[in-house]
Amino acid sequence: MNQVPNHPTAFESCSAILNQIGQYHLLQWWTELSTEEQRELLADINSVQWNLLQDILETVVARRSSANPTASALDNLQPAKVFPQKPTTELIGLYDEAIEAGRSLLRSGKVAAFTVAGGQGTRLGFDGPKGMVPVTPVGSKSLFEIFATTVLAARRKFGANIPWYIMTSPANHEQTVNFLRTNRWFGLPEQDVILFSQGMLPAFDFQGRALLAAKHRLALAPDGHGGSLDALIRSGALADCQRRGITLLSYFQVDNPLVKPFDPLFIGLHSITGSEMSTKVCAKADDLERVGNVCLQNGKVTVIEYSEFPEKLARQRDLSSRRTFDAGNLAIHLLDIAFIDRVISKQHKLPFRRAEKIVPHIDEQGRLHQPAKPNAVKLEKFIFDVLPFATNPLVLEVDRAEEFSPVKNATGVDSLETSKRDQNLRACRWLESVGVRIPRHPDGTPNTTVTISPLFALDPEEIRSHVQQIPAIQPGQHLHLE
Repeated sequence: MNQVPNHPTAFESCSAILNQIGQYHLLQWWTELSTEEQRELLADINSVQWNLLQDILETVVARRSSANPTASALDNLQPAKVFPQKPTTELIGLYDEAIEAGRSLLRSGKVAAFTVAGGQGTRLGFDGPKGMVPVTPVGSKSLFEIFATTVLAARRKFGANIPWYIMTSPANHEQTVNFLRTNRWFGLPEQDVILFSQGMLPAFDFQGRALLAAKHRLALAPDGHGGSLDALIRSGALADCQRRGITLLSYFQVDNPLVKPFDPLFIGLHSITGSEMSTKVCAKADDLERVGNVCLQNGKVTVIEYSEFPEKLARQRDLSSRRTFDAGNLAIHLLDIAFIDRVISKQHKLPFRRAEKIVPHIDEQGRLHQPAKPNAVKLEKFIFDVLPFATNPLVLEVDRAEEFSPVKNATGVDSLETSKRDQNLRACRWLESVGVRIPRHPDGTPNTTVTISPLFALDPEEIRSHVQQIPAIQPGQHLHLE
């Protein structure tokens, strides 16, 4: 093979590594490539930590075994201990103490927001990052604007410089940065909005051979939301948290406009119980809802994905005819900075999950092949797989109607339509709770459409303080409070 001027050493090093691990085929088109294409191929290959993947290729990929450490003992599962949405008599004092502790942490600038936003809006018919999708019932505000103004409102409420960390992907990083910059960071100081990209991993055929998307590019895919912890460290974001005195990250995914990142009760319970990682759950909508199941396995809090959870357990009932396993994972977590540093920095790696996907690739003749059925394995890490390593992990139940209505699909369940409906229902509920009259249809549904900006109110109590500013709401009216 011809070597390329200015980088023969890089080529020789790469060639030796690939030959040793059985991936030398990635260089089979080398002599046909331009100098720039050769550089791009070397960059792709060198971006992969091949030494960490070898055991995975032999087991998870080639033998099709599961990398999920929970999958082998599902018969030992028990329901997780869950703090209730509303405190029982014996918990009232604890909850009151927790709320004040949470407010104190927020006032002292110890909490930061962390949004995982690597996805595209393709499934919603939107050409761009999912965070740019307009989702509010009135005003067409994007997910990014909702979250940015939530951070801004919390900064004002608690008098603290709360930073916002955003993990993008290589596919949408530049667009995301440009969108936020064009919108002047929605009022946040630019230095307090920290963006970084998640890691990428090769896609493999079922024999464990890495695929090429082009003769000079690997077929790469994001490494999953669990890779966000590695990305925090690799990007310097975790070190930035430590410099700022941040001790706690409020983690949420980009698709949920109802999320409450700065919940004093959740933050306070996490703190005073000595939890290193906490998670919010809600009662499942049905036995087979496509959410993870938060359980206890061998005494440790664990999340079992709906695709791995036995239907028998999903439908199981207790003596009161209630669903035995009813704690649905909402992908809303609190993580101690020290915990991330200890678990991830100290080489305690999360397991890889296997997903079989359709991946276009270059075939043996050098032509782009478009498979009709799954032909490849993508490897991902899941954030909740770090839960079993946490000390005193806390699980808090919340009201789905208040905190969870994701935008995942174009139509049907968890769609833009259902999320707008739920946002409107919550806004109307908040207004009625402080005495504002909401016109309603005969079936009881609101005969008005309302969006409440986080800058107007983060919760119903904030509405009460300026309820006089709200005009009488007429039937059929569209109202945006900001």
